[in-house]
Amino acid sequence: MTMFTRRQLLESSACGFGALAAYGLLGPSGARAQEISKPGNRIEGLSGLHHRAKVKRVIFLFMQGGVSQVDSFDPKPILEKHDGQMIAFDDAREFANTRKLGSNQRVMKSPWAFKQYGQCGRSVSDLFPNIAQHVDRMQFIHSMHTEGVAHGPSTLFLHCGSLNTVRPSIGAWTLYALGSENENLPGFISIAPSIGNGGFRNHGSAFLPARFQGTPLGRASQSDLTIDNIAGIPSVNAPSDLRWQMQKQLQQMQLERLQLNPLAQGSDRNDLVLPAADELESLIASYELAARMQSASPDVFDLSKETAETKKLYGIDRKETETYGKRCLLARRLCEAGVRFIQVNYGDDSANPAWDQHSNLPKHLDHATAVDQPVAGLLSDLHRRGLLEDTLVWFGSEFGRQPYAEKNGTGRDHNPGGFTVWLAGGGVGAGQAYGQTDEFGQLAIQNKVHMHDLHATILHLMGIDHERLVHRFGGRDFRLTDVYGKVVREILT
Repeated sequence: MTMFTRRQLLESSACGFGALAAYGLLGPSGARAQEISKPGNRIEGLSGLHHRAKVKRVIFLFMQGGVSQVDSFDPKPILEKHDGQMIAFDDAREFANTRKLGSNQRVMKSPWAFKQYGQCGRSVSDLFPNIAQHVDRMQFIHSMHTEGVAHGPSTLFLHCGSLNTVRPSIGAWTLYALGSENENLPGFISIAPSIGNGGFRNHGSAFLPARFQGTPLGRASQSDLTIDNIAGIPSVNAPSDLRWQMQKQLQQMQLERLQLNPLAQGSDRNDLVLPAADELESLIASYELAARMQSASPDVFDLSKETAETKKLYGIDRKETETYGKRCLLARRLCEAGVRFIQVNYGDDSANPAWDQHSNLPKHLDHATAVDQPVAGLLSDLHRRGLLEDTLVWFGSEFGRQPYAEKNGTGRDHNPGGFTVWLAGGGVGAGQAYGQTDEFGQLAIQNKVHMHDLHATILHLMGIDHERLVHRFGGRDFRLTDVYGKVVREILT
């Protein structure tokens, strides 16, 4: 005789409406309470999944294309001394193409002067005069290195920890581990993502349940910040016939879900999840979330409610900083609303995105001007609202750039061997620098930090052990850091 639990009985009888009613009555404090420690369920505050967290959320400021470390945060005086001289370097791209090392390249000094800022005396170039005012809040990592030498593979590695296989993004892993703090908003939002160089996979969930994928907000090529297709979901104030149509559609989906229930074939539903059932579950969840967003969360996306002073802080009053300023301000509002992982992209949809100056390095100034005031404004705003203490802000690219002129020209080629990122907020050092590149700024040589290590450290700050956050798929256990990665404890407080 087949035994049913009460939950299974409710789901399997009367078209499942008993289960719907029970879940509605129980709510998050009832139905989910007994599963709170399992991945994918909401974890409140700083409790963490495996240990107490230092931060509740992450804001990732992605500078697509590759910011040059030797022109921004990692000054190398020797470049000016040897400017114009031909010196042998091991070029990563040349090695990838020809398997040869030691080609002669023309050293190129930085067009921008460096100055020391703050009590810590960290050096920042004239590209980022406003961000420089916050160095006493920043933890620089000057010894980053990663995999890949082209934008596509390296961007995927940055987001997913893999060069070419389909893996979940770091935001999806975070949401899978901790759940969303706000049931009326997506737990993972990517603002203005690019359609190229990884595209959707950069915020996708791969083999994790589809409900953990990121929600794209706007596009890289547009200034409008909207969620695709949400306008078609009727709100609670919509005419009754529209709301009835939506309810009817949801009920039909529920019926289809029950028809896919493995119990119908005598299987234990806890041991068997059909791909079609997962897709249907995610579709139902997306409809329900969209309806809740229409009725409960419209104010979050309304920037007009901000004061003129706040808009000016983010540079929204200036044409050159308006677009990224709005993205950063929206990130703060999403942060306040309980979104776990917020990615604020600066890039475009071209094959050579934004910061990718293979020629005309001075173009870096245009991009720096567009993001400098908005990023500084975000840090100031988070700090004055008390949000920075439990938020991690991460600023970085998929790789850096070489210290010499590409093909004896006016730009710099990709450099995965040594570059800089910085972190600010809860749990990390303030006014500190970790790691070092060689005298030319090409290769990380001291306290090297691999991208897997950075991923492990970010998860650790959110209360997640990267070695224990595992999902079994296709007969193998997968994790964000694969079989690598270590927490960089030296930068933690």
